Amino acid sequence: MSVKREPSSSSRSSWTFLTNHAHVLIALARDPSTRVRDLAEVVGITERAVQQILTDLESGTVIERIRTGRRNAYRVNPAVQLRHPLEAQHRVGELLALAAEG
Repeated sequence: MSVKREPSSSSRSSWTFLTNHAHVLIALARDPSTRVRDLAEVVGITERAVQQILTDLESGTVIERIRTGRRNAYRVNPAVQLRHPLEAQHRVGELLALAAEG
């Protein structure tokens, strides 16, 4: 006879509905001049992972990097379609609008 266990609080919090790419994008939309170090802390990933995500988002034309002195700022393109076939009928701006409501 097996006993069904409730998931521990750590296993319940080990996944999220959105990807790290979405988390970085939402954080940038809230503060376009956020440093990589701060993005890493907010999202809970390494600076190297944030840098790769920024490169992905930039190459996908989701963000544009703007150099301001020694720092970068980012402009989000809300018109870009989401990439997965299940949500391809939606745009980045819609995702950001949902995140802003919370």
